[in-house]
Amino acid sequence: MAVLHLKAKPGARRTELLVAADGTVTVRLQAPAQDGKANDCLLAFLAKLFAVPKSSVVLMAGHTAPYKKVQVTALTDEALRTTLAKHQV
Repeated sequence: MAVLHLKAKPGARRTELLVAADGTVTVRLQAPAQDGKANDCLLAFLAKLFAVPKSSVVLMAGHTAPYKKVQVTALTDEALRTTLAKHQV
């Protein structure tokens, strides 16, 4: 089980994950920030990115805030770090 702290930015041109040199994780979301669409987009994107079932990705905190805490139950911390390293800018 891995826990990911990130900043979500809804309303972007495309959905993408960016990892800064300091380790800050930002996810730009194509979906708008209304009626939970951005959160749904975020969870679906992370499930696809980490190749896990969508049911394994749970939004733990930040339902209405830009800073979010997401738990990925079917993922190890090492697999999380490896995937994030591939998206470092």
